[in-house]
Amino acid sequence: MRWMRRQRVDSESVVSAGFEPGDRMLEIEFVNGGVYRYFDVPVAVWNAFQRADSKGRFVNFMVKPNYRFERVDD
Repeated sequence: MRWMRRQRVDSESVVSAGFEPGDRMLEIEFVNGGVYRYFDVPVAVWNAFQRADSKGRFVNFMVKPNYRFERVDD
């Protein structure tokens, strides 16, 4: 799988995030160093993530329980 460009976000638990709309793939880099890719994520979820006051809370409640994921070596 190819490298994804991520942008830094203002969050205590998320360092950066990126989204590939064609692949519907969301990539999140966490403060603890883990990088995860979430699959089949609609663009509406990406847009909501970007607007979320708490990025970490959004990921925990809206992304992690709803989308298949894998850890990636970054």
